[in-house]
Amino acid sequence: MSRRRRVAGSLAGALGLAAGTAAVGILRQQRQISRRAGESIAFGTLRAEPLSVVADDGVRLHVEVDDLETPAQAGAVDRLLRRAHQGNPRVTVVFVHGYCLNLDCWHFQRAAYRGLVRTVYYDQRSHGRSGNSDRAHSTIEQLGHDLRAVLDAAAPEGPVVLVGHSMGGMSIMAFAELFPELVGTRVVGIALVSTTAGGLDPGRMLLPMLPARLTGPLASRAMRTLHLGHRAIDGLRRAGSVVATVATDRFAFGEEVPQGYVEFVDEMLAATPFEVVADFFPNFASLDKFHTVGALGAVPVSVICGTADRLTSIGHSRKLQSRIPGARLLECEGAGHMVIMERHELVNAELDQLITAATARTTTS
Repeated sequence: MSRRRRVAGSLAGALGLAAGTAAVGILRQQRQISRRAGESIAFGTLRAEPLSVVADDGVRLHVEVDDLETPAQAGAVDRLLRRAHQGNPRVTVVFVHGYCLNLDCWHFQRAAYRGLVRTVYYDQRSHGRSGNSDRAHSTIEQLGHDLRAVLDAAAPEGPVVLVGHSMGGMSIMAFAELFPELVGTRVVGIALVSTTAGGLDPGRMLLPMLPARLTGPLASRAMRTLHLGHRAIDGLRRAGSVVATVATDRFAFGEEVPQGYVEFVDEMLAATPFEVVADFFPNFASLDKFHTVGALGAVPVSVICGTADRLTSIGHSRKLQSRIPGARLLECEGAGHMVIMERHELVNAELDQLITAATARTTTS
């Protein structure tokens, strides 16, 4: 079976479509248009009416929902989707971004699924358009609580698939540890992308966000000096934007990508104040959740990583997959940490398979 037919077919299955070949053909055409749109639409321009969700400590979280009832849902596609979901709860896919990024990093996933699957995107606390957190609440555990608040507000009913990249994957693991009763009930599928449950070299997380001349001394003395020097580092990074962009290219991507990809990621990194970088940084040294990830095997799990990831190396994903019963592992040859951009078609195809498995679970349970 060709990859084109496999991806289109899996999406049709994920949506529970049983309306015959006409429905599959329409969805295949829509999906191909969405893929092209991801390449042609400017980064950061896919938007929806914002929803403000207040976390349990009062921090405001910026949330956007791409629902099926949008202008993109026109005519026959909308009618077929509505018919297919009669008596079958819609799956909502919630995307959780990584350290020093924002919800726009899911550009290619958002373009591909818009109008076909109900999706939720949000900026983690202190990132993007969300409110700033104090240092005491800048923790992975708090991010797990934030994810619960987003689910309660943006997807209060029906099955949910969680997709987390880098620190977003850690947020999902914290959520699952805090609310284990929701895994297998509300949460019916999980994707862990370029992430780990522990054993990370924290200095690696700093490298794309520092001017090259500072990476050595600051990475080695991070715990003592990062917070004190954040304003000076912000200034140095702005002054050394060319060097910073080179660092982003090296540590975010494994192979040559369009310059626009590099510039877009660098813009997200540069927009994150270094005080935020410093506040979250200690979490990576102390993270240890490998003892809890086995419980995720109650639902379909996809682990995805690039083999050239210099931040959360492929060994972390292999270890995750070995600790989660039944988990699938997609290794994207030569791709780096931003595999969601660099190999977006492969990532999206794996997410199709995950949504398929998760939806099948809801229809048989």
